[in-house]
Amino acid sequence: MPWRYEHEAERKLMESLEEHTVLCPYCGEAIDVLIDIQEVGDEYIEDCQVCCKPIIFNVATDSAGNLTVTVRDENESQ
Repeated sequence: MPWRYEHEAERKLMESLEEHTVLCPYCGEAIDVLIDIQEVGDEYIEDCQVCCKPIIFNVATDSAGNLTVTVRDENESQ
């Protein structure tokens, strides 16, 4: 039953994603992004859906265990 495996894998992938709204550090537009909760502790780059400039994403958890997402432009210091 390959279709069932694909469906189950798809379900598990969707469970690991959370939608977040962030503000582009360049154009200021609010954009919705899907964050994989397995990326906690990671930093990655994704282009803004509006102005196409590269946004650096940092994925972490706060003291209560909630997922936090911070963004910055590529010239901004950490």
